[in-house]
Amino acid sequence: MNAYKAYITIENPQKTVLSDLPFQPGQRVEVIILAVDNPRLSLVNEMQQLFKETQALHADTPMTDEEIAAEIEAYRRGE
Repeated sequence: MNAYKAYITIENPQKTVLSDLPFQPGQRVEVIILAVDNPRLSLVNEMQQLFKETQALHADTPMTDEEIAAEIEAYRRGE
């Protein structure tokens, strides 16, 4: 089995073009597409979701700057 690996970035998920392949015209090939995991991108998405959830906690009763400062100070004191 002759294997060929190439990395591309999907620009249009409706149509992806592979070019300059090392195969002969009429040659039968099997195409398998694997998404490359990007741990940094996953972490960014998780952080963004956490920020949204955190901001939604006090959406109905927003905290004042003084309350935020008091919580920070209490945390620093270990309370």
